[in-house]
Amino acid sequence: FFGIIIRMFTETGAQHHVPHLHAYYQDHKATFRIDTAEILAGLLPRRQQRLVEAWIELYRPELLENWNLAEAGKPLNTVPPLRRED
Repeated sequence: FFGIIIRMFTETGAQHHVPHLHAYYQDHKATFRIDTAEILAGLLPRRQQRLVEAWIELYRPELLENWNLAEAGKPLNTVPPLRRED
């Protein structure tokens, strides 16, 4: 959404310690906690950071469900993107 790419990765043979996702925008990347929407690592431009934070807030239950699916090695569900209001 808005040029931002979101990814979740699984670690074969290892467990991530906190549910998180990776956000990419142009040459920037950041890792966000799902439960708090805070940045764990990296940096995005302020506008894109706020968009990702808002998206996490809106879809936290779906993202946590996808986290659990990823940890179980199962396919993830689609989470809707943010959309502009008309």
